[in-house]
Amino acid sequence: MCGIVGYIGTKKATPILVDGLLCLEYRGYDSAGIATLEKNEIKVMKDKGRVNNLYNLDGINTLEGTVGIAHTRWATHGKPSKENSHPHTDNSNTFAVVHNGIIENYLDLRTFLSSKGYTFFSQTDTEVIPNLIHYYFYNGSVSVLNDNKEKLLGAVKLAIQDLKGSYAIEVISPLCPNEIIVVRKDSPLVIGKGENENYIASDIPAILKYTKNFYLLDDNEFAVVSTNTISFFDNTLEEHNKTIKNIDWDANAAGKEGFDDYMLKEIFEQPTAIRETIGSRFSLGEKCSFDDIEISKEYLNNVNKIYIVACGTAMHAGLTGKTILENLCQIPTVVDIASEFRYRNPLIDEQTLCIYISQSGETADTIAALKLAKQKGAKTLAISNVIGSSITREADYSIYTHAGPEIAVASTKAYSSQVVLIAILAVYFAEILERCDKKIIERLKEDIIDLPSKVEKILDDTEIIKEFAKKVYTEKDMFFLGRGTDYNVALEGSLKLKEISYIHSEAYAAGELKHGPIALIENDVTVIGIITDSNLVEKSISNIQEVVTRGAKTLIITNQILPNSNFDFIINIPKTNFLISPILSVIPMQLIAYYIAKFKGLDVDKPRNLAKSVTVE
Repeated sequence: MCGIVGYIGTKKATPILVDGLLCLEYRGYDSAGIATLEKNEIKVMKDKGRVNNLYNLDGINTLEGTVGIAHTRWATHGKPSKENSHPHTDNSNTFAVVHNGIIENYLDLRTFLSSKGYTFFSQTDTEVIPNLIHYYFYNGSVSVLNDNKEKLLGAVKLAIQDLKGSYAIEVISPLCPNEIIVVRKDSPLVIGKGENENYIASDIPAILKYTKNFYLLDDNEFAVVSTNTISFFDNTLEEHNKTIKNIDWDANAAGKEGFDDYMLKEIFEQPTAIRETIGSRFSLGEKCSFDDIEISKEYLNNVNKIYIVACGTAMHAGLTGKTILENLCQIPTVVDIASEFRYRNPLIDEQTLCIYISQSGETADTIAALKLAKQKGAKTLAISNVIGSSITREADYSIYTHAGPEIAVASTKAYSSQVVLIAILAVYFAEILERCDKKIIERLKEDIIDLPSKVEKILDDTEIIKEFAKKVYTEKDMFFLGRGTDYNVALEGSLKLKEISYIHSEAYAAGELKHGPIALIENDVTVIGIITDSNLVEKSISNIQEVVTRGAKTLIITNQILPNSNFDFIINIPKTNFLISPILSVIPMQLIAYYIAKFKGLDVDKPRNLAKSVTVE
């Protein structure tokens, strides 16, 4: 899971490459490097640590090349070190490569190349790629060709035929000083078109300030990128045309805009993200509409099960989606972890609707699960924040959140937008099926429309949240409790705390506490309870009283009038329909995690060991 950038044009490549890497650090930040073509020679500058460390490398300011590739790394093979940093070159320094993904058979390829006299200087899987290209360039079937561009493209094709795994690859060589060759399989790659220059990146925000016109590479598709042209080839190297897409994101949206951190900015962007996601999909008194999908009443009546498949935060959004779909549509809904889905032979067929959620649309586990469902004949629907992402191109139907770029590793506005969009989708299905009282649907629509203003109300006063965070930031363990949809959001609150503060935390269904986990409760441990469903207030309070009597400190997030006031902290949030209450109750938990991490002096945007877009299985 890494970020890659490429540039070819008339400007110095180095500043553009480093700037792109800084935008991609959410994809990995344990090492970084660039390679440029300098007077018909490859120059590599790389080291472990953050992208900013590149500025301290001797000689980086003297680079004049206008062609280059770059990489920021999240380590999979080999510890973070200068030797393991990308770019990697072949033994003769003729070919330089950056790679996002995993080569599963790299040990076999190392053995083969070693037998041919090649030497390896890193522990990475990537280092086999430039050496394979060198081998085929001089020894393969393409070695007899006279045109170096055609010869290099052919050598890259032969090399990737040997690779098992996932990859997005950029290749430069002084033998072809006017081209960058790229190819992808199961890892994202986009090409940005400019005037007398072109850009390459693993994610749109890295190059959004330079262009809004993008080509989205498909699996097993090659491109030869030069200053003024971009040529596309299929896996047989047959050339073809490709449609360009305009990505209408505000480039400034990827900046901090006065906030200390991207995460805080994105928490405060949630009212806008929710408004944009609601868009014009429904109005009060009118039926909900989706231009992106056409699903008939006959089809929905025949659906016997819905699967929601996702990872991490997106899976937590799916848990709330399950509650909404089952309440409005009366269709049994199962939420499954994408990384487990393929390995337990899921019972799906033509009567199953499978919904896949991924902010980036590039989550490898989720894409693999989607492909399996299609093989079994199920209809597939993708929910993503990125138009043209891999998952949306694989699915039968795609619908989009409109959260804008999310840079912080810990997801916030993507989660709330996902829950909103699933709620709207459930309303759409319910209106088609006509199984739910119209008054219930209309009241839910009113509450959905009111969500942005209610989120703003929570964000207007965060002092009690900050005060609570200051009292508990040194703790080692915390617990989150809730019932029903409150348990769903407790899982997300616990994950946020773990991700950025490194405090061990667990979420439990409040009624299950007495069946074992209550043994963990001791004097002064912090327990956060969520109470937003009027039908569950008394039982939830009883469960939380069980930890109070055992000495726990308690914070309650609620929109109910509580008959008991012996809790240490209470955060009141606006009332809303219990089905969508996780959109409001998650806000204080996001802020608690954020402020605790800040009090601990941690980097909230780049937590240790994590990357934003998980493009490896």
